[in-house]
Amino acid sequence: MTSPRHPDRFVNRHIGPDSADSMRMLETLAIGSLDALIEQTVPASIKIKKPLDLPPAISEHRLLAEAARIAGKNQLFKSYLGMGYSGCITPPVILRNVLENPGWYTQYTPYQPEISQGRLEALLNYQTMVIDLTGLPVANASLLDEGTAAAEAMTLLRAATSSKAVSAFFISEKCHPQSIEVVRTRAQPLGIPVIVGDEDRFDFSTKIFGALLQYPATDGAIASPKAFIDKCHAHGAKVAVAADLLSLALLVPPGELGAEVCVGSSQRFGVPLGYGGPHAAFFATKSEHVRHLPGRIIGVSVDAQGNRALRMALQTREQHIRREKASSNICTAQALLAITASMYAAYHGPLGIRGIASYVHALTQGLAAGLKQLGFSLAHEGFFDTIRVLSGPSTRVILDSALESGFNLRAVGSDSICIALDETTTADDVDALLAAFASSNGNAKQIKLADLPDAETAIPAELRRTSSYLTHPVFNTHHSETEMLRYLKHLESRDLSLTRTMIPLGSCTMKLNATAEMVPVTWAQFGGLHPFAPRSQAAGYTEIFDELSSMLREITGFHGVSLQPNAGAQGEYAGLLVIRAYHQARGEGHRNVCLIPTSAHGTNPASAALAGFRIVLVKCDERGNVDLADLEAKAEQHKDELSALMVTYPSTHGVFEEEIVRICELVHARGGQVYMDGANMNAQVGLCRPGDFGADVCHLNLHKTFCIPHGGGGPGMGPICVAKHLSPFLPSHPVIPTGGEHGIGPVSAAPFGSASILLISWAYIRMMGGEGLTRATKIAILNANYIARRLDDSFPVLYRGRHGTVAHECILDLRKVKASAGIEVDDVAKRLIDYGFHAPTTSFPVIGTLMVEPTESEAKGELDRFIEAMIAIRAEIREIEEGKVSREQNVLKGAPHTAAVICGDGWDRNYSRERAAFPVPHTRGFKFWPAVGRLNHVQGDRNLVCSCPPIEEYAA
Repeated sequence: MTSPRHPDRFVNRHIGPDSADSMRMLETLAIGSLDALIEQTVPASIKIKKPLDLPPAISEHRLLAEAARIAGKNQLFKSYLGMGYSGCITPPVILRNVLENPGWYTQYTPYQPEISQGRLEALLNYQTMVIDLTGLPVANASLLDEGTAAAEAMTLLRAATSSKAVSAFFISEKCHPQSIEVVRTRAQPLGIPVIVGDEDRFDFSTKIFGALLQYPATDGAIASPKAFIDKCHAHGAKVAVAADLLSLALLVPPGELGAEVCVGSSQRFGVPLGYGGPHAAFFATKSEHVRHLPGRIIGVSVDAQGNRALRMALQTREQHIRREKASSNICTAQALLAITASMYAAYHGPLGIRGIASYVHALTQGLAAGLKQLGFSLAHEGFFDTIRVLSGPSTRVILDSALESGFNLRAVGSDSICIALDETTTADDVDALLAAFASSNGNAKQIKLADLPDAETAIPAELRRTSSYLTHPVFNTHHSETEMLRYLKHLESRDLSLTRTMIPLGSCTMKLNATAEMVPVTWAQFGGLHPFAPRSQAAGYTEIFDELSSMLREITGFHGVSLQPNAGAQGEYAGLLVIRAYHQARGEGHRNVCLIPTSAHGTNPASAALAGFRIVLVKCDERGNVDLADLEAKAEQHKDELSALMVTYPSTHGVFEEEIVRICELVHARGGQVYMDGANMNAQVGLCRPGDFGADVCHLNLHKTFCIPHGGGGPGMGPICVAKHLSPFLPSHPVIPTGGEHGIGPVSAAPFGSASILLISWAYIRMMGGEGLTRATKIAILNANYIARRLDDSFPVLYRGRHGTVAHECILDLRKVKASAGIEVDDVAKRLIDYGFHAPTTSFPVIGTLMVEPTESEAKGELDRFIEAMIAIRAEIREIEEGKVSREQNVLKGAPHTAAVICGDGWDRNYSRERAAFPVPHTRGFKFWPAVGRLNHVQGDRNLVCSCPPIEEYAA
């Protein structure tokens, strides 16, 4: 008999509208079928001719069983490899209530601070933690990883240098190898010479603008960097220090030693190893460099009622707003992981953090003492958690013995071994290590940690920390699980996430992050693997990578895939570097012009600038399409130097450009390559493939189209897919070989980026199958067109395709109501909060507009609720236009309305409390109250405070 199909299919769980609702929406559009809508929307010239050849869809139950089978292929050895990655213990209350909680991982970047106060407070705590531990006054709300943070430090120090003369950047050879290579990758296209050497021997005969040190060194050595820092300052150079965050509980912080910048990873503060990520990097600096600080800063301001409120500060400083003038292309962060690290610090408090650091150091002291008793010598006497053992000819024997005992050690050269301990290490582990070393030289001596005398600290006296840290009440209050649980739930309640309502942000694709997709991420078999463990121990991950890469190749039509870029903008950057390397390999390294349409995402020109390109802007026509005549003229003008065109497809204006094939041909005919920004891939999957219609490389935002959650502002993943001729240039890695035979340097610290969250996209594609993915794309387009049609009379849709349809998003034009009623797009965004919605994307790509993307996961009922809210807001605006309500004081200008305002004793507004708080019946039963009123952004920028307020204010 034919095998029956189980009726409970995941595709029906992922896609919101059922068949009946889809037909009702099509009736509203006056289009007979879903296929007819697609025919009117997607140009026939690019539509794929056959269905996607992907594995058949499987159920959630089977997916989890398959994931468990694959997880079993990973071998969880004890990894004492260090190099910036440490085993750690995630407190279960944080694991369950943050990392595994959709109330924390499904929010977007906090661009609407009134409904983001929970995660903003958690991120402010993170900044405070970093400021305290590093001894520097300003920190951001995290970066991608330690290697890229080190590269950002280099560009900050160069931007902060007054001299424009060409000078070099010095990197200590004692830095982690992956950090050295990521910095080299960043420096090369920018024309920055890099010197790698021993800081103790550097004579400053070569002019340098900055230097990077590792503290403690990658082999664990601790020595004071102060003398070298002083020398740098004497020669006009500034210094960045890459530090181990836990060690700073015991070591004098870099800020007290004179460093201008401190970077590193907060991974060991409760974030699983995850075979390399996602992990939050930290970045702290001096106050005078704040305008060059990459990424995001959470600042303290006030709301309309004068109450303390948090926001993203200095938003115009975000690099992608500066476009081609940017010195960084950072567009995202690792917010979810930074929040986890901040909660780890709050849960343990200063005494707990110091206790954990002291515990790790004591175990390391005991290991060192035991090895000395066995006749081994150490390369350095000063250390924190890592020692370098001079193992001589026994090196290979010791490494093999260690593997047989189930743990990984790091060889340094042929005659020494590094061992890095962490908070998961036990006394039994130390005994096993000592036994492995004893057997290697035939020593019958049995040495146990318990038998060794207490050792003196191995931290040099002049580097023992005396300054206090984590003194704020937030780090001294929530030490019981009850207190921590209630604090987490309190903050969660102050945030609007996908657990409450749709988040219709254009270009951001806030779709379902299914529970089944998320479950395997925190399994120990995936979360506990060190990124530099032998590949033989990561067979499960290898299977996931191979399957995911194969499926992405089929979906995009490309030949090669790199999973390394750990953010969308990192994918842009990596793709452009691959194009650059391709031209260089063909003797055409002079090709350095990158054409970018004026409608492009701001990260496009920022990434191109970092990749060393000269940017030439291309106009768009009145329909929002690339102006073909201008493109052809500029491609011809620069044909001898043309390297690439960056194009977003469907366009940033939300339409499928009919001439995309012609666009690619124009560029190819003049020797250039086509880079496609994959931010809008959710409108293409199963309908067309960029590799077929002319693109040479594209990045994929897995945190958009392929269901990795946005995490309140991160994590993300941005793998690149490339044509066959570009495959040899895919990114390499210095520790774990990966990439093409002529691969560019690494763009991320870990060889496979944020490896653990690749499981999410793998799971999504496996459960959807080719048919399900294609239907999801069609429904995403249907939902967008339904909203566009129903709202067109209230807020005209700015751009449409040739047949009057939009792609997966639409731009609503609010510029007329500014003239007619004095209503800004921000007023509508804030009023939507009162209706229970997160605003769409505001004023991008056109000032005074809202860009709406409903995604395929939202049901018709939720779409209707949003539509009705927007129509009701238009009616409120009409009252202003008709003179019934003041332009200066009205329900939109007063929005959002907090519970404190509504319930306050006084009410002097010209509209009722009921209308303010409960504008539609739905809000009576499902009211979300904003935690604060409208933010005062000017106040916050003029008085930047990026750490927790003083204790006195906290008490008040």
